[in-house]
Amino acid sequence: MTLAPDVLALQLLTGLALGALYALLAIGLSLIFGMLTVVNFAHGAFFMVGAYVGFFLYGLTGSFWASLVGAPLAVGAVGLVVERFLVRPLYGRGLDYPLLLTFGLAYVLVEIVRILFGKQGLPFDTPEALSGAVDVWVGYFPLYRLFVIGAAAAATLAVWLFIDKTSYGLIIRAGARDPVIVRILGIDIARVWLAIFGIGAALAGFAGVLAAPLQGVAPEMGDTVLAEAFVVTVIGGMGSLLGAVVAGLLVGVTISMTSLFAPEMARVCVFALMALVLLVRPQGMFGRAGLLS
Repeated sequence: MTLAPDVLALQLLTGLALGALYALLAIGLSLIFGMLTVVNFAHGAFFMVGAYVGFFLYGLTGSFWASLVGAPLAVGAVGLVVERFLVRPLYGRGLDYPLLLTFGLAYVLVEIVRILFGKQGLPFDTPEALSGAVDVWVGYFPLYRLFVIGAAAAATLAVWLFIDKTSYGLIIRAGARDPVIVRILGIDIARVWLAIFGIGAALAGFAGVLAAPLQGVAPEMGDTVLAEAFVVTVIGGMGSLLGAVVAGLLVGVTISMTSLFAPEMARVCVFALMALVLLVRPQGMFGRAGLLS
């Protein structure tokens, strides 16, 4: 099957929009794992909660921008509570303890949403200001998907500047490498861990509210995206922010382009890509060896 170059280009842009959401999710996962060594299985549930909080705020205020700001703040606050009262007592007990805790927490959050909003999915209207399509030289492309790419890029840049260019970011990186020395210097490392978990959860909530106009909201919407976010994180390298971005875009484009030729193989190709990367480089494209040891 031969496709015109403009169709391929538009499908590539669609893949980039999807990949931008995966990158946001994977950045949150990588932050929490890379800094706290916590495998957060509630990340997909945070994504779902962000979509529902955005849906609620959109209906309450009539403003998509209020939901776009309020949803990640609300999910970030949930993340702060989870880290402080649930995850923190499990530090130092091994990877499996917080993993099992967050796995169970995901089910709790899904059931709470079902009780509050019902089991059926709900539509989330695209904001009027971002509806329609724009000419991108190779054809007309949905304006909202371009907005998703730009919003994800802005959030990624903000996280990178915070982690890499601020004094608090320096403390975070130092705490991830040697928390004992950070404590000796008089810095409360617990606050650093709290902030990291909150930021990671907020990024998942931000991705959720961005995804809502594309797919609606449903209690199970976090299940599939969690598996794909972990695939992205593994491909990019556990704990690597650059890897999360590159792998997120790569996976999004892979799914999008494969869907053109063999839609039933789109998801399979993602896992095949992960297997190929791990065969060549077990720690992922940008990960460092020994992070799990």
